[in-house]
Amino acid sequence: MKTIKHLLGLLLISGVAYAQQPKPPTKETIKKNEAVLTQLPFNDTTSFTNAERGFIATVPNLVITKEGGAPVWNMEQYNFMNTTTAPPSVNPSLWRQERLNNKYGLYKVVDGIYQVRGYDMSNLTIIEGKTGLILVDPLVSAETAKAALNLYYAHRPKKAVKAVICTHSHVDHYGGILGVTTAEDVNSGKVLIYVPQDFLEEAVSENVYAGNAMSRRAQYMYGIFLKKDKEGQVGVGLGKGSSTGSVGILNAANDSTIIKQTGETHMIDGLKFVFQMAPHTEAPAEMLFHIPAYKALCSAEDATQVLHNLYTLRGAQVRSSQSWWQAINETINLFGDSTEVVFASHHWPTWGKTNVNTFLKSQRDLYKYMHDQVLNLANKGYTMLEIGEKMKLPKSLDQQWYNRGYYGSVNHDAKAVYQYYLGFYSGNPADLYQLPPREAAIKNVEYMGGAAAIIAKAKLDFANGNYRWVAQVMNQVVYADSTNIVAKNLEADALEQLGYQTENATWRNNFLMGAYELRNGVRKGLKSSTVSPATLAGMTVDMLFDMMGIQLNAAKADGINYTFNYVIGNGEKTENYILYLTNSVLIYEDNKLAPSPDATITMERSTWNNILAGGSTFEAEIKSGKVVVSNGEEGKTKFLYMMSMQESFPLMFNIVTPR
Repeated sequence: MKTIKHLLGLLLISGVAYAQQPKPPTKETIKKNEAVLTQLPFNDTTSFTNAERGFIATVPNLVITKEGGAPVWNMEQYNFMNTTTAPPSVNPSLWRQERLNNKYGLYKVVDGIYQVRGYDMSNLTIIEGKTGLILVDPLVSAETAKAALNLYYAHRPKKAVKAVICTHSHVDHYGGILGVTTAEDVNSGKVLIYVPQDFLEEAVSENVYAGNAMSRRAQYMYGIFLKKDKEGQVGVGLGKGSSTGSVGILNAANDSTIIKQTGETHMIDGLKFVFQMAPHTEAPAEMLFHIPAYKALCSAEDATQVLHNLYTLRGAQVRSSQSWWQAINETINLFGDSTEVVFASHHWPTWGKTNVNTFLKSQRDLYKYMHDQVLNLANKGYTMLEIGEKMKLPKSLDQQWYNRGYYGSVNHDAKAVYQYYLGFYSGNPADLYQLPPREAAIKNVEYMGGAAAIIAKAKLDFANGNYRWVAQVMNQVVYADSTNIVAKNLEADALEQLGYQTENATWRNNFLMGAYELRNGVRKGLKSSTVSPATLAGMTVDMLFDMMGIQLNAAKADGINYTFNYVIGNGEKTENYILYLTNSVLIYEDNKLAPSPDATITMERSTWNNILAGGSTFEAEIKSGKVVVSNGEEGKTKFLYMMSMQESFPLMFNIVTPR
């Protein structure tokens, strides 16, 4: 989440709901949700026992705020979920999961290991070392991480933080680090930072290159603007949502604290940690670890109480189901015989060697089944959409609560496996060069007899509970004519019922967000930065030039050829680059300087970061002398003209209506 599950921590907007017009569930939805009660083992309450085990304390009606009072995390708004019986507008299985996610506070895992759950999307794990504390995955925001650690301190000895372990490169596992330590303590070596290899590069790159599009789509995935109630957002399956506070990252791990290979052991504050690398599973850079003294395994996010995402609906690179099942299998072989408890970066632990191994093997087999059976069907000629419909889990996997699709789903994970191996193209030439959505919609509506005829038929389908088709066909009418209010409202009604029916929290949020925007339009005037100052500081110069290339207005650059030298100071270190503007692209080379550039730009990296974060401009810093541009007025004019070609992206682009 993740991160941009993980991106939500970077959104500089609050989750304030706008005008809503929810409608009640239909008879068809009520009937479908009631049927769920007979399809799953609701008499198995093991999850509730485990989620409540070791409870120490909480803060009732928890609301965490920034300095100045703006809320960044609010559990009070979920108090409506205090009934065992699901309302008819929520799938009973999802209601069960989100009631479990509603349990928040300080918990003892075993003597020496504690977790604060429900203070953000992820868990803060506190491991008591010989003299101090080792913290694992310090949440999304500094405010929530600080509050979580303070809850621990209120009930346990107040020992100093000695180390922070970030299990992987999503923001909900590092973003709150400045709430539990300081840059000064880390830079001095007082606090050590342990991360998997390639952590920094993956952490800062995933949220940048397609960050604006991911931010907008994340609003749908996490239901940012939905009211928290039985007709709105009830959670996200992996947790309740993501905090919106201050996000940080510390580029402070060194060769001795970057974990590079499976089997590495490190003594951290008197405790032995054995690490396992798990790259290209839930995150590109991910690791698990075992603590022999506590017989405890941290499964990071590779084994949690859900079927996870092989593809995340906010958009990201598809994850490898092959790497995932193999990593869990290696975990079993490495640590299965010596583990009495497994805890993760989300949800609640599993205790007892037999239970631990049953859980891990079932999760392993879940991802192996997805991998193998999708390719089985693909090799029989089935396409991505067909495979999504045909894929069903065997009962032995399907009836385990921790395998249910509350975050990932069998349907979209199956499509992800297909995409991973075969890409977007079905193999049918008719799919290869289709018309864009709006143009296709206009022709479809024409061929189907016009909007009025389609709407009349769709109303009958709606009455019969065929909501998937109604949403699909009304989307055609809306894309052909976005002023057709009847079509927009009927599509909204269909999406809403689909949201009420689905077991998957992120599908629910997507459906309901679509319904709300069809009824109310897209919010205007919201601004967001997917690149926080802390993220900028962690990016390499290569990444900054990549970002500039993505933001380049190619039409404005057409026919222009410039060569610039960049001399970037960073403390005692200076980095030299050549940047070429040619053929409407930006090409860069490091450790080089051109002999006759159009200009040489000299500045400190901190100055560049401040400009990119919106704290200043190149014009202002040229005047201040912090940015020096050679070749006089001609050099300055060319440089500023190139920078004028940099575009800013609109956050609130249309999704359910044509652009």
